[in-house]
Amino acid sequence: MALPIRQIAYFVPDVRASARAHCAAFGSGPYYVADNIPLVRAVHRGVERQLDHSSAYGQWGEVMIEFCQQNNPGPSAFHDLYAEGSDREGLHHVALFVDDLDAAIARFAEQGHDVALDAEMTDGFRYVFVDAVARYGHMLELYEPMPSLTGFYETVRKTAGDFSKGVTIDIAFG
Repeated sequence: MALPIRQIAYFVPDVRASARAHCAAFGSGPYYVADNIPLVRAVHRGVERQLDHSSAYGQWGEVMIEFCQQNNPGPSAFHDLYAEGSDREGLHHVALFVDDLDAAIARFAEQGHDVALDAEMTDGFRYVFVDAVARYGHMLELYEPMPSLTGFYETVRKTAGDFSKGVTIDIAFG
């Protein structure tokens, strides 16, 4: 079963600054920025935790780029790779569409990859970060391709290279 990469995501201290820098260096974007993405549930390594994060999404050739920042202190799948208070940043995860999220979680668990984050947004959209760091050097983000998600991917893809509204466009989820 082929699972093509749909998105490459980087953990950064400032999603807007990173989006502008990536745009300047590689011509990616424009970027759609969502601040304080609302979650109804975030379970980090089996423990329900607060997770306040922001993301910038843009197109870079055939793949979506995401820049993520964590806005609150505390343990998280982001801080599993980039320690809180550290100035380190870099590749955090690649995203994959799966037909059945629970079945995919089970398949990766059989390969020794635990779920680092199981989260649900206010619209019912669920995603997980599978810890594949030991094997691949990064997390895997898994989610089912529901219409609101694939529609967002299509919007980002269609606006690639159109900077008439600027490098970043603020959006709201939830």
